[in-house]
Amino acid sequence: MFRRTFLALTAATALTATSAVAMEKDIVDTAAAAGTFETLLAAATAAGLVDTLKSDGPFTIFAPTDEAFAALPAGTVEGLLEDIPTLTAILTYHVVPGKVMSGDLSDGMMAATVNGADVTIGTMGGVKVDGATVIAADIVASNGVIHVIDQVILPAEG
Repeated sequence: MFRRTFLALTAATALTATSAVAMEKDIVDTAAAAGTFETLLAAATAAGLVDTLKSDGPFTIFAPTDEAFAALPAGTVEGLLEDIPTLTAILTYHVVPGKVMSGDLSDGMMAATVNGADVTIGTMGGVKVDGATVIAADIVASNGVIHVIDQVILPAEG
């Protein structure tokens, strides 16, 4: 628990420290500067989504940390990197069109993702997105906002 809390605080601190210059950086560059989203950025590169995330937007990204990806079952990330359609579906499930700040969220809110499916927002006892806890919120970039989450969220299969 201490390690998870420490890493969450490290991610939040890294992003907060870069937030002053983040307005000059897009979402991709802001995430790269934080140093805790290497897996997310590698996946976005593999899926061909980097140029989109560097475009005007605005976008809201629920960004899982490297630790969140590491918590997936062994071989999951490697498998996704070889299954680009599934990888793309999962990554776009973490993106909401528009700039949604934490103050815009309400308990039970449904937010449509770029994937086409909705994520469920909870605000009781901390902000949650489909069960993942937001560990750092409102990291503003030139083309949107990043909310750091502690888990990779998965769209319902269907």
